[in-house]
Amino acid sequence: MLTVTELARRSGTTQHAVRYYTRMGLLRPDRDPSNGYHLYHEREINWLRFIQQAKQLGYTLKEIRDILHDFDQKQSPCPRVREILQLHIKENREKLEELIDLQRCIESALQKWQDMPDGIPDGNSVCYLIESFSSNMSR
Repeated sequence: MLTVTELARRSGTTQHAVRYYTRMGLLRPDRDPSNGYHLYHEREINWLRFIQQAKQLGYTLKEIRDILHDFDQKQSPCPRVREILQLHIKENREKLEELIDLQRCIESALQKWQDMPDGIPDGNSVCYLIESFSSNMSR
């Protein structure tokens, strides 16, 4: 059996992460009857490595918990894993497109503002550069 410190060291993660994953139900330690401390099985090292790999692929901790639930139920988590990743790909593409649009917009705004003089706030205007901005400025 491993303590939090030993598990963190052997799995290459932090004690904080071990405790957090335990609170989330991703790790299931036993309790030492003499002091109530968490004691982890060797298999928890592999669980932690799995969690780290899944996080690197963009899975959220809730999604990882759902995947582990399938495993606990002796069901293949693979269909869920593929479905989640397909959804992430779609969402990421949408976010990338939004970021590209935003980048074009701010580049266009900056280009148009380069030759505009600086304004002095007059009580009615804070910064006329931003106030002159319109969504069709980047088109």
